[in-house]
Amino acid sequence: MSRTREATDFLYPFIEREERDAGSLLADLARSAEGKWAQSTELRRHTLERCDQQLRTAAAAMAERFAAGGQAFTFGNGGSATDADAFAQLCTRPPHGQPLPARSLAFDQAVLTALSNDIGFDVVFSRQLIAYGRPGDIAVGFSTSGNSDNLLMAFAEARKRGMLTVGLAGYDGGRMGATDDVEHCLVVSSDSVHRVQESQAAVAHALWAYVQSALGPAEQRNHPEQKVAR
Repeated sequence: MSRTREATDFLYPFIEREERDAGSLLADLARSAEGKWAQSTELRRHTLERCDQQLRTAAAAMAERFAAGGQAFTFGNGGSATDADAFAQLCTRPPHGQPLPARSLAFDQAVLTALSNDIGFDVVFSRQLIAYGRPGDIAVGFSTSGNSDNLLMAFAEARKRGMLTVGLAGYDGGRMGATDDVEHCLVVSSDSVHRVQESQAAVAHALWAYVQSALGPAEQRNHPEQKVAR
């Protein structure tokens, strides 16, 4: 009898129901996990080094908006929605430094489902920016592909309203990396969704750390790398 193929089989193709050698299976699992961890670590290191100046520039622009009373609005789909919510929480409840006003547009289920049902999913973020966003605020969007229509619509609306726009994308940046509506696009150059999201988490934390450094005392501004987790 053939085994029903699971959606996650591509992650561990060597696992079969007929496997009888537990020791061999565990060794294969350990090698696979070690390989993925090594790939993720190297991609994270390479991305942070390659994007360092972009991160500093984007963070300085964000710090200027925060200092003037601006608020950050974060958004994304699927796993990127979780990353957007995590970044908003990092801003509002930081482990150190000063709390910063931020709101995740992917958090309110009532708003998301109402807009999706009544108008369409493409507008779930842009309509919220119309309601909440002001000139001087910040729009931060997360995407693995860089091609999500609802993010692109949100960035277009944010730019039209005088907001600073910051995007985190994977692959080659997709349409997010090509549009003028995203002023700062931080790209994790990988075609693996899993590795992209792992590195985007590090990029987001580095971005937050540089914002805190830019807003902090002079001695912190001169040495922001001390606060960036590598």
